[in-house]
Amino acid sequence: MKLLKKISLGYFCILLFAASLNYIPGLTDTEGRAFGIFALDIFDDSLHVASALWALSAALYSQRSAKMFLIVFGVLYLGDGIFGFLTGYGYLDLGIFTNDSEGLSFTLFRVLANLPHIALGGFALWSGLYLGHK
Repeated sequence: MKLLKKISLGYFCILLFAASLNYIPGLTDTEGRAFGIFALDIFDDSLHVASALWALSAALYSQRSAKMFLIVFGVLYLGDGIFGFLTGYGYLDLGIFTNDSEGLSFTLFRVLANLPHIALGGFALWSGLYLGHK
């Protein structure tokens, strides 16, 4: 299996884990926040499962599909994390459309809440663009 297909398969596993966070005892606090940082609802879980299935189908189909998945997913998730820093809400869960902006913040809470999308999106985009040429 080629590298981009392996990376896409890794994203399948990571995204399924993200979708399962609310259902693993001990990972959420009394307010329903995973690791005490961010709350995931059924819409977030559905988004993670849909993204995971997209990653799996790309990994199983072709190297080109894996590359496209990584680039598009990377842009979407990286952008969502950046919007999280700028407004307090992302666009993938429609938060920027349903909530007033909280403004730019680099508090520890805001960093930890947006870091997963920035890291996953950034690595996916880099992999699709850089490793896709090798």
